Amino acid sequence: MTKDLTHGGPARLILFFTLPLIAGNIFQQLYAFVDTLLVGRFLGVNALAAVGCTGSIMFFMMGFVVGFSTGITIYTGQRYGAKDERGVRQSAAACLVLTLLESAVLTVIGLSGCRWLLIVMQTPAEILDGAYAFISIILGGVIMFAALQTLTNIIRALGDSRMPTIFLATALMVNVILEPIAILVLEWGIPGAALATIASQFIGDLLCVIYIKKRVPALHIHREDWHVSREFLLAHLKIGLPMGFQTSIIALGAIILQVALNDLGPVAVAAYAASQKIESLAMMPMMSFGFAMAAYTAQNYGARKYHRIIEGVRKACAMSVAFSITAGILLILFGPKLMYLFVGPGQDQVIAYGHEYLIVNGSCYWILSFLFVYRFTLQGLGQSVVPTIAGVMELIMRTLAALFLCGWLGYLGACLANPMAWIGSCVPLAIAYWWTKRILKRDDSSFASQS
Repeated sequence: MTKDLTHGGPARLILFFTLPLIAGNIFQQLYAFVDTLLVGRFLGVNALAAVGCTGSIMFFMMGFVVGFSTGITIYTGQRYGAKDERGVRQSAAACLVLTLLESAVLTVIGLSGCRWLLIVMQTPAEILDGAYAFISIILGGVIMFAALQTLTNIIRALGDSRMPTIFLATALMVNVILEPIAILVLEWGIPGAALATIASQFIGDLLCVIYIKKRVPALHIHREDWHVSREFLLAHLKIGLPMGFQTSIIALGAIILQVALNDLGPVAVAAYAASQKIESLAMMPMMSFGFAMAAYTAQNYGARKYHRIIEGVRKACAMSVAFSITAGILLILFGPKLMYLFVGPGQDQVIAYGHEYLIVNGSCYWILSFLFVYRFTLQGLGQSVVPTIAGVMELIMRTLAALFLCGWLGYLGACLANPMAWIGSCVPLAIAYWWTKRILKRDDSSFASQS
């Protein structure tokens, strides 16, 4: 069900738009969580390390997909806020065309380069084949993931964050059922985990298409809507490409860090992988407030209600910081028990390393709260330069940690990489937002005086 985000109290709108997003993003992250959990439990620590060491490559490729799909659908939200019905349909058509092209390019690049990249990253020999088996299958089915991201983001751009959550939850349940069958019954091992994930994403795609056809007439694309101009596609790419590259730039820093981490051995790699999967769930509230602000900002920007954007940022920051502090405390307190889920008894060093990571990162989540709200607000306004600069800052900080801190402090140096990256990224975003805020206030006053 679509929802107009240009009317009503900003705090209430953002919160109730965010809550389903939190659940949806958690379900999205649970794909990787389930892969890691089942592989670690049933196939052993080396298999866990094999799947885990692909995380930075997955972040690099799939991060581009997430950023790109979020970016191109921001234009859809702006058209919806401006009450441009044909513009919404044309934008949806453009998003689907661009997603198909994106998937084709990423499939070719991913399949031709992933083994080489694993070798360049100095992946330990004992886990190289398992890592390649997993990542090559996932990248071969990237179109399923890309389609799911675009379809759910288009629906969210129209103010509906509830139904995408239901679709993601259903797909996850399919994955939870199929993966143990593939691993334990069919004995497909690591490739079985990847195939189950792709199959579940296909189910999610199918549910989105059926829902749009039956319940979202605003997205019923007419034949003439497919005839979009070059300028119209470029308007989407202007937002989508920088957001995609920004995420990939951030992921490049993670790949460089993974190289340094691989030198510390399979135990450190397994601990880092498991703790990152736990953290990915804890970070979802902060990220979800960011996604909510992208949709909220896009609609209000299209409606030229700039004062609502400023108020929304203030309320979103307050709520997100509260969530982040709570999440950090819970991870610090219950980190060892959560790590135990992945590796079971007899892996005390893996659990200790994982808890160290959660303590260092969990204490800095409040910085991440501001980062997400500022970044996605600027992107909802159609800005791309400063968020990209912020992504470059994350790359620089993670690279510095990999080159210097890991050699000096060992595993602790790898743990410090994320807080350093968050600080480096948040500074330019905060400066850009406060400068943009002044412009919005001026334009809002000017528009009000003309009305």
